[in-house]
Amino acid sequence: MLVQVCLYFYCKCLWRSLKFVVRKLTGRCELQRICYSTKPGAGRTMKIETSLRSSKNKLLQSSLSVHPDAIEKTIDAIMDLKKINPDVNPQLSISLQACLLQIVGYRNLIAEVEKLRREPYDSEDPRHEEMLLKLWKCLKPDSPLEARISKQWCEIGFQGDDPKTDFRGMGLLGLYNLLYFAEHDAAAAQQILSDSLQPKYREVTKEDLSKCSKAEWEKKKFDKAIGYSFAIVGINITDLAYNLLVSGALKTHFYNVAPEAPTLTHFQQTFCYLMHEFHKFWIDEDPLDIMEFNRVREKFHKRVLKQLQNPDMALCPHFAASESLINL
Repeated sequence: MLVQVCLYFYCKCLWRSLKFVVRKLTGRCELQRICYSTKPGAGRTMKIETSLRSSKNKLLQSSLSVHPDAIEKTIDAIMDLKKINPDVNPQLSISLQACLLQIVGYRNLIAEVEKLRREPYDSEDPRHEEMLLKLWKCLKPDSPLEARISKQWCEIGFQGDDPKTDFRGMGLLGLYNLLYFAEHDAAAAQQILSDSLQPKYREVTKEDLSKCSKAEWEKKKFDKAIGYSFAIVGINITDLAYNLLVSGALKTHFYNVAPEAPTLTHFQQTFCYLMHEFHKFWIDEDPLDIMEFNRVREKFHKRVLKQLQNPDMALCPHFAASESLINL
């Protein structure tokens, strides 16, 4: 333990000494070197974030949590602290401002998403009820809902006759995401819903017949459990997206696609992308039944995490709702 502590302080002192030497040789501080040598996007913003967080200067540390309206003033203070002439280095302040907007925006997005997640569904709230009924209309436009409490809800993947109980884990966030998907990518949402309800035919092989009788196989080969509950999976994918957000894994994606502060719309588009990809992944995995859901979900989660380790990665949604926001 003592050796590790000593090694930590040694590396820290060595790194600061190295930065001092490099600044003397180049005439540029670390922030300048990052902005001038790294292209815009996640690579640059994450390096700036690390530099500011690891600084021993309180102004630089606190710049990561300033209010968006105070970013311009904060940039001026940083330029003054580093003794950088903005007239000689005009691009630096622009680059720093873009990075801070993304960093602060990501932090604020987590707070906004967390607030929605913590707000429970309230059947006495007209706004909540309106959203829920709108979800039905978007997914089942040709099938009127006979009653608010109805077994019909199972047709879009809820577990019982009242969906409010299914929103407990993700609160309103689950409903917000499902409704956004159903509204802004209606054709795809309805197709995925339809696919999730279809039985999946399996060919009978000699090996299969040796394990069960022909009568048992006839029942099993059309087992509807091979599909999944659309709404429940949507809430589960909301949980996956939420965890990617709060862990910081989505910084790579948002810093590459949001030219300034990432918003709730960016998060909802990411959810739509994940729904698209999970549906394809589920089909490719060809699970025996719904009991394999957790295994498939975990494997999918690991694949997305691996993709996000690439600093140039952008989980580009492939639907019309995102066209006005994607800006690589």
